[in-house]
Amino acid sequence: MENKKETQPAVIDLRLVAKKIWNGRRLFYKTLPITLVLSCIYIFSQPRYYSSEIKLAPEMESSLGSGALGSIVSSFGIDLSDMQTTDAINPLLYPDLMEDNGFVSGLFNIRVQDQEGEIDATYYDYLKKYQKMSWIGAPMRWVKSLIPKAKDKKKASGNSKFDPYYLSKDDDDVAKAIRDNVKISTDKKTGVITITTKAQDALICKTLADSIKSQLQGFITDYRTNKARIDYEYYKKLAADAKIDYEKVRRQLGSTSDANMDISLKSMELRIMDLENDMQLKYNTYTTLNTQLQAAKAKVQERTPAFTVIKGAEVAVKPAGPKRMIFVIGMLVLAFLGTAFYIVRKDLHFSF
Repeated sequence: MENKKETQPAVIDLRLVAKKIWNGRRLFYKTLPITLVLSCIYIFSQPRYYSSEIKLAPEMESSLGSGALGSIVSSFGIDLSDMQTTDAINPLLYPDLMEDNGFVSGLFNIRVQDQEGEIDATYYDYLKKYQKMSWIGAPMRWVKSLIPKAKDKKKASGNSKFDPYYLSKDDDDVAKAIRDNVKISTDKKTGVITITTKAQDALICKTLADSIKSQLQGFITDYRTNKARIDYEYYKKLAADAKIDYEKVRRQLGSTSDANMDISLKSMELRIMDLENDMQLKYNTYTTLNTQLQAAKAKVQERTPAFTVIKGAEVAVKPAGPKRMIFVIGMLVLAFLGTAFYIVRKDLHFSF
């Protein structure tokens, strides 16, 4: 029988490691203060920002989960709550609206004011001109300003009409900044939509949250009522055309009757009778279409969802970030662990 060497697992003597770290403690006297100073310089140069949040519950349409069918199916232990909505756009897809330039560009022209009253501009100009920057990045921004910019193809085209899907470089940068400042999420169980915004001013942060809420409500309402509004416009046109036809025949009948009051020709009586029948048909058509028009109008109102604001946006009292103390403590912990590893690195043996 051949003897096989058994590989022994690596054993780390914690007492030896602790002794080595203690003997090399002078290195900590250098690394920790340097880390403290550098991390404070970095984090305190970062501008503070505020956060605001809105929780919104839109009305959901049910098709399978309610009524007799839902009761029968639930008796077999089957939950139809996940299939209740009849919308083609599931509420879980609402957060993806922030990826659409058309939705994001709708925020360009909202008016914002800061708490001090020094800023009164569009949100687009606020992001372009009134953002506080870290002074550490000033040299990089200065160097970047020296680099000649490529000619904007959109501006060169001479197209003055704004197209959200054909943005210039500056517009695209603002759109990216908005996406960084706005988060929309949907709870899978309750369907509650949460809108979270951040900005360097608390009042602007609240204004942004309220504007996104209104824009999202408008999008959901337009989507839910789109088919009903198309039907309403269709019946509105048919009813208008039917009214014109009815009034035309009525005027023709009136003029014909007035012109032949003293004439008793059979052919004229038959003509007047035909006009009366035609007028009655036109009137019946008009009244039927008008009834359908009113029903379509009611359908638009029926399809318009109601929204419940569970939590409104508020002007934050304290900044949401950056967390300066947590950052500094975290950097000190990393510096401590890195220094300790550097001291005992020669005594650590790893086997694979």
